[in-house]
Amino acid sequence: MTTDPLGRLRLLQLTSPALPIGGFTYSQGLESAVEAGWVGDLSSLEDWLAGLIDDGLAHFDLAILVRLYHACAEADPATLGHWSRTLLAGRETRELRDEERNRARALASLLGDLGIDVGGDWRAPLGQSQAAGFARAAVHWHIALDDCLLGYAWGWLENQVAAAIKLVPLGQTQGQQAQLRLAAMLPAAVETAKRLQDDDIGAGAPSLAVASALHETQYTRLFRS
Repeated sequence: MTTDPLGRLRLLQLTSPALPIGGFTYSQGLESAVEAGWVGDLSSLEDWLAGLIDDGLAHFDLAILVRLYHACAEADPATLGHWSRTLLAGRETRELRDEERNRARALASLLGDLGIDVGGDWRAPLGQSQAAGFARAAVHWHIALDDCLLGYAWGWLENQVAAAIKLVPLGQTQGQQAQLRLAAMLPAAVETAKRLQDDDIGAGAPSLAVASALHETQYTRLFRS
C-alpha cells in the first residue's frame, strides 16, 4: 500500500506539535541529562539522541509499532493489547510509564472526536500506549506502514529537539541543524525495526532510565518527564 495525498496530509496532522496530546510537556529524561552535564551543547545533544535512535527507537518503539499497525490492519484488538502492554512495560521509570499512559488516553480521546472507533475491545489497548493510537489512526486513514513508522519517529525527534532548544539551551538554527542531521538516521531505523523478530525486540538505553529516574526528584523542572 502507498499513502495517497490525503493520507499524507493526515500523517502531517498526526505528527504535528499542535496535536493536543501534551507532547510538548515531556522531555523523556533529557532535562535531567542536561542538569547532570551529560548534554550541554549541540554535539552532545546529537550524540545523546543518536544513541536513543539506535538503541531504543529502532529496536523497541518502532519494532512494536510495526506489530501494532498489523494488529489494527487485521482488526485484532487482542494482539494490539499484547503489544501495547509490552511497550508500556518497557518504560523503565514511573514518569515514563505515566507519560505513555497520559499521552495514550489523550490521543484515544482525540481520535474518537475525529470519528475513529476507539470503544469496545479497542478501548483498553488504546489507553496503554500512544503508539497503539498512532497505529489505529494510520490504518484508518490509509497511511502506509513505512510512512507511519517514519512519521512516529519524526514526531519523537521533533519533540526532543524542541525540548533541547529550551533546556541546553540551543538557538533555533542549531536545533534545525540537529534535526536535519538526526533525521537522516530515521529511514535506517525504520528498516531495522521491520526486520526484527519478536524475540529480538528490546531497548538498551540505561542512561535514559537513569536520567528519567533522577528527574523524579529533580529540584527545578520545566517538563513532566
